[in-house]
Amino acid sequence: MSVAPPRPKFPPLNGLRAFEAAARLGGFAAAAEELGVTPGAITAHVKALEDSLGAKLFARHARGVRLTALGERVLPGFTRAFDELGGAVQTLRAEAAPRTVHIATLPAIAQLWLSPRLPGLRAAAPGISVSITAMEAPPNLKRAPYDLSLFYRAAGAEGAVLEDVIFPVCAPSLAERLRRPEDLERVPCISDTTWAEDWRHWAEVAMPGRGFAPRGPVFSLYALAVEEAVNGAGVLIGHGALVARHLAAGTLVAPFGTRVTLPRVLSLWSARRLRPGSAAARVAEWLREG
Repeated sequence: MSVAPPRPKFPPLNGLRAFEAAARLGGFAAAAEELGVTPGAITAHVKALEDSLGAKLFARHARGVRLTALGERVLPGFTRAFDELGGAVQTLRAEAAPRTVHIATLPAIAQLWLSPRLPGLRAAAPGISVSITAMEAPPNLKRAPYDLSLFYRAAGAEGAVLEDVIFPVCAPSLAERLRRPEDLERVPCISDTTWAEDWRHWAEVAMPGRGFAPRGPVFSLYALAVEEAVNGAGVLIGHGALVARHLAAGTLVAPFGTRVTLPRVLSLWSARRLRPGSAAARVAEWLREG
């Protein structure tokens, strides 16, 4: 009677994913954010992996963790492997649901630029379903299940749609009190935490050397800041692409002529080459042209 020898156990997949993400991103907290779990879960997965291997992949110290020599040697292979796995999963999703397009973008872009274009997109391509996920930072498209990513990126980045041009905007009633940029010191100036440096960038051009500092309400959602500007709560630095509808409707006006082009663009891109005629390619082409 033959006896089958015990098979070596494959290392836990969750542990391998946690190790690779933490090693590539430089910490457990960053890995947790990318994988959508808690830092404690990353710690537990890595410990379980190290226990199963009988070897350490990270050295723990007071300021965090660093890779051991073993961890450094094996990381490149796991990064390539998970990149390949991510690509294979994206291909599987695309083949399984070829008429569905998933887009990741900033909340402000989703609400103020992308959402108003969806009715026209549906009319132009009625057989395509578009799903939008709003997030504060671009996802790793080699791993995340998105076909397209729409974010502001450095000037010269691929997939440029529009330049990022900024200038103050406000309700028409408030604009009547503004004749020159220095008048901003006497009215509320709305700020948002997403683009906290907007006022400084604009004021350095419009009021050089004055050291202007906005005083007024601060919002964590740019779309909410825009609505409050429409409501007359104060003057906001508008991003041309995001306030265009309000300017066209007259609910916001630009009281000054000075406009500043930031060194970045609104960019629409994909981690893989889009097949001509595919749903994702058609959506990307329509958004760039529209």
